[in-house]
Amino acid sequence: MSTTTVQAGTPAVPAAGPRITEPGVYEMSLDEYHADPVPGGSLSSTGARKLLPPSCPALYRHEQDAPKEPRKTFEMGHAAHRRLLGEGPELILVDAARWDTKLIKARLAEIRAAGNVPLKRPDLEQIDAMAKALADHPVAGRLFQPGRGKAEQSLFWQDQRTGVWCRARPDWTPNRGPGQRLILVDYKTTTDASPEGVQRAVAAYGYHQQAAWYLAGAKALGLHGDGDEPGFVFVFQEKTAPYLVSVVELDFPALTLGAARNERALNVYRECVESGRWPGYSDRIQYLPLPPWAEKRDHEEYM
Repeated sequence: MSTTTVQAGTPAVPAAGPRITEPGVYEMSLDEYHADPVPGGSLSSTGARKLLPPSCPALYRHEQDAPKEPRKTFEMGHAAHRRLLGEGPELILVDAARWDTKLIKARLAEIRAAGNVPLKRPDLEQIDAMAKALADHPVAGRLFQPGRGKAEQSLFWQDQRTGVWCRARPDWTPNRGPGQRLILVDYKTTTDASPEGVQRAVAAYGYHQQAAWYLAGAKALGLHGDGDEPGFVFVFQEKTAPYLVSVVELDFPALTLGAARNERALNVYRECVESGRWPGYSDRIQYLPLPPWAEKRDHEEYM
């Protein structure tokens, strides 16, 4: 796929292969984005979260170096994105009762090697039903209205404080008229799109850190213009019927904490790159108490 810039004043990505040396908004394939086209490397939101507890830099480095194995959970997420955004890997129906035969395994490997997603018929029907439920939602349907936005643009910028190159790839950026606020949109599939379920997911996966990261990129590149502060909304959709949807914008305290986590991650990343050392959880003997819930349980039962 040829790649070109979509921001005025930013050089086009060379046809021979992406090499990003100037901040900007670029069009490129997902594979090109994940290959990290910044000479010397850049940090994504996913990487920033992987650098911090409960993970560690050693796990981040391992994931960067190790080949990724396909998992059905990830493939279904990619498939849902494809149906919703019209971008990404092709969805290939493999209409066979069994996927464990030698012939079908070879076909699956061929599809995945081409960067596409194989799906059984029930899974494909599920993806179509999810897309319809999303289109019928009064807010999400408008946000993702075909022809009213741009899918999966790649943002690249340099953090002024640390000098670290950063990247992000919003799922969707709705078009905006004069005076309208810039909104970046991220779509996630989940098992529980209730407010409580979304809160748990945000805390567990650091989505407040992701939101703050993408907002920082939009500001660094001046995408919001002279208008209001840019916004970032999550669209969560359940993977079981009736495929309920929640559209969520995190509050200011959550974004502030997310930004603080990002600042720590940028510092850790810079230190690791400069030293060439990617530490694990700890190099020392750790003095640990019981988890609070276990301490309370044993105290009540035995003390």
